Amino acid sequence: MLRTQNGLPKFCSWNTDRHGTRRVRFRKGSFSTYLTGIPYSEDFLRQYAAALEGVQAQTSNVGASRTIPGSFDALVISFYRGDFQRLKPSTQRLWRNIIERLRSEHGSKPIARLERSHIKNIISAKAATPSAANNLLKVLRVLLSYAVDIGMIQSNPTIGVKRYKVHGDGFHTWTESEIARFEERHPIGSKARLAFALLLYTAQRRSDAIRLGWQHVEGDIIALRQEKTDTRLLIPIHPELARVLAAAPRNNLTFLVTERGKQFTPQGFSNWFRDRCNEASLPQCSAHGLRKAAATRLANAGCSTDQIKAITGHKALAEVARYTRTADQQRLARQALNIQIGAEREQGLSSLATRLDKTAKSG
Repeated sequence: MLRTQNGLPKFCSWNTDRHGTRRVRFRKGSFSTYLTGIPYSEDFLRQYAAALEGVQAQTSNVGASRTIPGSFDALVISFYRGDFQRLKPSTQRLWRNIIERLRSEHGSKPIARLERSHIKNIISAKAATPSAANNLLKVLRVLLSYAVDIGMIQSNPTIGVKRYKVHGDGFHTWTESEIARFEERHPIGSKARLAFALLLYTAQRRSDAIRLGWQHVEGDIIALRQEKTDTRLLIPIHPELARVLAAAPRNNLTFLVTERGKQFTPQGFSNWFRDRCNEASLPQCSAHGLRKAAATRLANAGCSTDQIKAITGHKALAEVARYTRTADQQRLARQALNIQIGAEREQGLSSLATRLDKTAKSG
């Protein structure tokens, strides 16, 4: 293998990225990516070989499969081989869907000519769904920041582009009457009730609920590591969840399996649970709405933000604050009313009728 004057393989050089970290950069023509690990280590050489393959993909002359140097396609190929690998598997699945949709529309376009006005046009196409528009903007920011790092564009055109305001709280939070209706339609012993109980009484995301099995039960707790945040949680088993688990089968690796006995995918589970909600005449309800219902119940019971986080696994206080805010307002309003009623009784003014009667007599 040919070494350059800096002691690195051909096409490689030391580079300090925007975070001040010194890294090895592979660059040949318009193709560029970072290589991690110790130079010439086994893992480093695997990445180097993959980078060479990336160059070959760009310079291939096989008709429509040819990747244009400096294009969005070229950026995506480099990103997939680089920073994309550091993302959580769940994030990779979500981002790949977003990136590939962008790629199908803009794959051959040159990244260097991308301006803020183009970003605004791309984002505004999803203005009807603000959350989706904001997710798209988030992915583009990371992707184009990477493009700056590898020299495909001078500056990040997403900087300064504002997020859309999201009205409401997103997914509908199940009410107590809706919870009772689902339980009535799907009794203990059914797969639907098992899924429902796991979501409501562990307060976990669907991606974590579908991975749970008897191996996660340790005495009276469920021990798990969240896929999205890598947070390890020890969640006490609610008595109602214990009743449901007592009727659950023990012949599968996970509590929840498909009709073919395989583990659900997150989207597959959402679709399946959507049908179970429809069977209970709850078209407005969803799996994620049960996580919100669980947090709401904890807030209404007087749990602090930190106590709620200990079960849900939320990282930021702000993510939990909206649940406690409403509960605190209701509690403070009731305390205020009790103080008012107590003062009125002390003054002998317990009701409007009494006050009006006293006024009439004095007149």
